[in-house]
Amino acid sequence: MGANGGAWYAAGVRAVETELLANGELYREVVLRRLAHARESVWIATANVKAMFIDTGSGFRSVLDLFEELRGRGVELRILHAELPSRPFRAAFDRKGALVRGGLELKICPRVHFKAVLVDSAWVYLGSANLTGAGLGAKGDERRNFELGFCTEDFEVIDRVTALFQAVWTGAECGACKLRDVCPDPLGPARPLRRPVRLGKPRRFRA
Repeated sequence: MGANGGAWYAAGVRAVETELLANGELYREVVLRRLAHARESVWIATANVKAMFIDTGSGFRSVLDLFEELRGRGVELRILHAELPSRPFRAAFDRKGALVRGGLELKICPRVHFKAVLVDSAWVYLGSANLTGAGLGAKGDERRNFELGFCTEDFEVIDRVTALFQAVWTGAECGACKLRDVCPDPLGPARPLRRPVRLGKPRRFRA
């Protein structure tokens, strides 16, 4: 590409500082370093929700125990998911009274396929891993899924992720959805949107 073409391309690019993580690195960074130390909020988008465990060094405990601790510290907890949570997850959840009474909010949307963990509206993970033992959990390297994802504190990336999460969570996308007949629990009324949901200006990432 010529000099003029290269300059034109560069004009539409904004550098974003990110950290690329794979496999067990995702568990250590997303769950142990970030999610476990949240102060205000944890919003999770995932296709699947399954029983997931955390290595304490002396044994394993359910991620729901961690959610219970976070809620005790006043952290807002939301999970947006596409599939019905697994039976072991639901059974463990039902034993957590504080979470059942609203400490952990869960909403289902069959169209959710993006995976994100947004912590304190200041840090975000985006990638392939679901909220499962083989995704973000503590499974061993020989048993876990092969996953990739990146983390960033870039405010424009966080704004776009937040906007999409909120649009689905509040039911703003439900009015024009063509999959209402297969949705187990629509989040909004069946009516056309008055205006499109604004998800922010798209950006191109520079390597």
